[in-house]
Amino acid sequence: MQKRNTLLKKSSSLRLHDLIKAPENSESSIAARATMNPRQPVTVYRSPERLPNGHFTEALTIVLHTKGCHWWWSSGCTFCGYYNDTRDDIGADELEAQWAAAFDEVDMSEIGMLKVYTSGSLFEDREIPPSFQDKVLKTASENDLHLIVESRTEQLTDEKIFHATSIHSDLCVAIGLEAHDDEVLQFHINKGFTVKSWKDAAVRLRTAGVRVKTYLMFKPPFMSEYDSLSHCIKWVGQVSQYSDEISVNPMNIQRGTIIDRIHRSKSYRPPWLWSLVRLIKESHPKLNHSGNFSSRLIVHPTAAGKTRGAHNCGSCDFQVASAIETYSIDGCLDIFEELDCNCRQRWMEELAIESSLPIPLGFSLTRRGGFRYRNPLT
Repeated sequence: MQKRNTLLKKSSSLRLHDLIKAPENSESSIAARATMNPRQPVTVYRSPERLPNGHFTEALTIVLHTKGCHWWWSSGCTFCGYYNDTRDDIGADELEAQWAAAFDEVDMSEIGMLKVYTSGSLFEDREIPPSFQDKVLKTASENDLHLIVESRTEQLTDEKIFHATSIHSDLCVAIGLEAHDDEVLQFHINKGFTVKSWKDAAVRLRTAGVRVKTYLMFKPPFMSEYDSLSHCIKWVGQVSQYSDEISVNPMNIQRGTIIDRIHRSKSYRPPWLWSLVRLIKESHPKLNHSGNFSSRLIVHPTAAGKTRGAHNCGSCDFQVASAIETYSIDGCLDIFEELDCNCRQRWMEELAIESSLPIPLGFSLTRRGGFRYRNPLT
């Protein structure tokens, strides 16, 4: 208490976020981020993708070191650990250097899509200098690339959208809605905006001819497997009429987050891959709408098969995760026809138990391996 009072006396501008020892202010986090090269991107990679016209192409993904998300500065989402890739001293010069480094040894003639991720919002001037925002848009325009960037809803004003499209119109903005449920947004995720603000932003984007990609979170904190599956299937249907693409992101445990603490206390298990298969099968018919509009469903399970990512029993993880990835590219359900494993029965039993008993945090075991399954009702 004495140390905290001393801090308060030294500066009246300190945030509560600082005083309660937020994860990014821990000594280990500060030391790790100090070793990052602010003039090199976090990662650059290529992957197969599908363009809005249905043609297949190669996508170049660039993840940049930035100052991070302004929402995290004041509060932050319960599952997000992207602050691990941020530094407070990154400005326009550092971003320009990262941008140049990202295109080293890249043959742009082989690329048809560009994805740019900033651990926050590209269109937030407090995070990304406007000059660099324009740089990203101009690069995509000059190379005739379909561009995907991320933004929170509050940055997506008519003025910002008009300025972006005046530079490059072949644009898709991804918004992390996470849940089409204000109660989940507030108490499970701490998102900092509402379903209405997402809908308003989506309408503004599509009115301006910009494609909308909506992120949904599968199995957010404080939610069981069964509840997450039933909710997410409903959410896909609700957001599909305003979304050109829906990306369902199964929870993966990022270090230094609230969900990390819950997972370490053995009170949370990341999703089953079988749940994602059922989600896809039941959501697929909801993607087509009247007229020619149809949403695309994408599921990329990060860290699939690992304890901190979506996983099954260990023996079938690669096969099931590969099928999910394949569906995300070609949209064909046939890939799931031959999938099966002994653990599928255990997954079904767990869902049955969770659907019939009041188990808010779920019943699923927290770790794979080293145990024998026993039905608690027997």
